[in-house]
Amino acid sequence: MKKSKKQKCAFDLLPFHVIEAASTGDTEAIQAVLKHYEGYITVLATRKMFDEFG
Repeated sequence: MKKSKKQKCAFDLLPFHVIEAASTGDTEAIQAVLKHYEGYITVLATRKMFDEFG
């Protein structure tokens, strides 16, 4: 059985050492993780609101 070629990700991944440092409480690493996922968090946190004018 042949192994398939690795596919490239459509987005950049965070390096493991950054994730590891963030999980131990390194504030700079936490900021790097938040910056990396900033767009994703914004999309998930945005809701369409309607008031009495539509």
